[in-house]
Amino acid sequence: MDLFDHHREALVLSEAPLAARMRPRQLDDFIGQDHIVGPGRLLRRAIAADQLSSVIFYGPPGTGKTTLAQIIANSTQAHFIAINAVLAGVKQIREAITEAQDRRGQHGQRTILFVDEVHRFNKAQQDALLPWVENGTIVLIGATTENPYFEVNKALVSRSRLFQLRSLEASDLEQAIDRALGDKYLGYGELAVAMEPEARAHLVNVANGDARALLNALELAVETTEPDSSGQRLITLDVAEESIQQRAVLYDKEGDAHFDTISAFIKSVRGSDPDAALYWLARMVYSGEDPRFIFRRLIILASEDIGLADPQAVGVVTACATAFDRIGMPEGQYPLAQATLYLANTAKSNSTLGYFEALKAVEQERAEDIPNALKDNNRDAKSFGHGANYKYPHAYRDHWVAQQYLPNGLQGQAFYQPSNQGWEKDLATKVDQRREAQIAALAEGDMAVPEVLSFGPVNARAERWIQRAVSQSGERLGELRDRLFTLAQCQRHHRVLDAKAGSGLLTWEAVRQVPEGQVYVWVETAAEQKQLEQQAMDLPELMRPIVLSQLEPHPKQSARTQTKSDQLEAHDTERSEALTFERIIGRNVLAGEDEMADSLSQLIQRLSRNGRLILVESVPSQSQRLYKWMDERWLSKRLLKQLKQAEESLYRSEPSLSWDVEALRSPLETAGLAVTVTVEPTVSQVQISQNLIDYWFGERDHSYATRIGAMVPQDDVSKVRQAFETKLMGRQVELRGAIAWVVANKA
Repeated sequence: MDLFDHHREALVLSEAPLAARMRPRQLDDFIGQDHIVGPGRLLRRAIAADQLSSVIFYGPPGTGKTTLAQIIANSTQAHFIAINAVLAGVKQIREAITEAQDRRGQHGQRTILFVDEVHRFNKAQQDALLPWVENGTIVLIGATTENPYFEVNKALVSRSRLFQLRSLEASDLEQAIDRALGDKYLGYGELAVAMEPEARAHLVNVANGDARALLNALELAVETTEPDSSGQRLITLDVAEESIQQRAVLYDKEGDAHFDTISAFIKSVRGSDPDAALYWLARMVYSGEDPRFIFRRLIILASEDIGLADPQAVGVVTACATAFDRIGMPEGQYPLAQATLYLANTAKSNSTLGYFEALKAVEQERAEDIPNALKDNNRDAKSFGHGANYKYPHAYRDHWVAQQYLPNGLQGQAFYQPSNQGWEKDLATKVDQRREAQIAALAEGDMAVPEVLSFGPVNARAERWIQRAVSQSGERLGELRDRLFTLAQCQRHHRVLDAKAGSGLLTWEAVRQVPEGQVYVWVETAAEQKQLEQQAMDLPELMRPIVLSQLEPHPKQSARTQTKSDQLEAHDTERSEALTFERIIGRNVLAGEDEMADSLSQLIQRLSRNGRLILVESVPSQSQRLYKWMDERWLSKRLLKQLKQAEESLYRSEPSLSWDVEALRSPLETAGLAVTVTVEPTVSQVQISQNLIDYWFGERDHSYATRIGAMVPQDDVSKVRQAFETKLMGRQVELRGAIAWVVANKA
């Protein structure tokens, strides 16, 4: 860049709108979006390490998509090219590719291509980018307000990492105002600008999470307000209202917001929430949605989600639609609201979906012949006997008679399932009684014998559950892991701490679930650390969990305490702030802990605001007693009694074995967390093996033999071991215990 270029850029910047002038130039100045650029997030680490791969930023206007791209441009060693999809065509793409190839071949320099409004590219333009993204000639940064899964080439999306930006919070917009008013070079720091609290609140509220709209309104307010005699410009509520009069609502009739909003509306009506239904209705009408489109969706809902629970629903909404066509807007909003409220408040039933079950049967089953009695008897009654034995319902009491109507292969199949709501509630009993009568008549020979005799719908959900239970028999650890992560509800950007990684049962699932976040793990042994680090080598460097281990603790501290207090504090020092986690997970984190409250306190300190702690802990006091497997014929009564007393004493006296549920709950509630502790008994089969006996009766610290050896003579301990080896070796026994599920939420 020469002197003239620099002068031109400075001139353009000085004359640019406030929103452009205040655009952050570095990541530390970026406002909001902590879920993707906060400390420990994947994108922040990638930018800092200059290891960015192709990404697409997706979110509403004014949330920082273009700003992030410019920050990347300012911090990367790669060559940066920016184009706008509205203005650029295939020619500009080819020029950018040619330049990228030259820089890669001559200087070994990467090229980052930023495409603003990437969804505006047509298919040919997007296809022109694809091979160069694929072979690494360019690193693509796309920005779009539309859902990339619908608006961007699927192949391009699959080769990029997607980051969704959210509308800014009120606190973020407040920060943007303060920066603009305080910056002496790019903002209004040299002017004496004062704002009434009501004016500030109005700008923040009506901007609706859009920083660009906020700064544009602030600029208009400041520039159009004359200073008073003291030189001060006072922004009053009236000035603020003139500067931004109408809330900016993101709503594109062909875009993502359109489909998301109508989805929220329909789900609110289906969920019988009239308040939410009216809100989403108002939001659509305010944004210019066609009321006829809304009525069409309501008519569909009246049949799909209400049906025979209220047969009048279709008539009501259709009448309201007709009324709207006659009177138009704005008065037409009354019948629109009436139809919405009626459907939201009436009984619900989706029994009409039975039709699609019947349709599936038609598609999947072989064609079944029509029962002879149901065939047309006007043409072939004499030759083929069509219509013979048909029972005319009106000739019977209540105008109904049990006879076969379904094909033989489908006899007993129930497609229609009446709900227990509204008008259909009374119908359900009648339908069931008639089905039962048909089955009874069939069984007694009144009807033709069908190929399959079954009654009731196929419960696909139950069938899937049974199949899964069979296929995972014995895989309790996998079930435990899946349940823990269901409770955790991790989001892709979360920071997760696996508080006792062990073999990595929870670690690798955490890595899969938080690809834009970061996983930290605590390990207790060198072997665990080595195993996890070796497994992590298969992952890209930015995706690897950070393993924390202190293998040489201070003499007065345990390895676990050193790990929690020292290593994370070292990370804090590097980042100039405490590292916290949205989710802390662990299995048997408290096993062997004498000071449980201290261990829980260390975890609580590392939990983020609105974070969640999920632990699954074996409850030692409810675990299997080994003496219960002994028989009086194998040991003397004296020794069996002594063994029982010693073992029960262990579970009463040792803090690491005697704790109860209250010991889990109390420290968490004292710290202000909302806590749920659920204790569940467990029963499993275990085969007594030599390895298991060696584990129980080994000479290591805290083994079963070492613990009871303090109360039982060593000779007697040897006799107990001998009984295990001679009487129980190879046998399967029932292992009973209990596990505690701890879920604690921090406000």
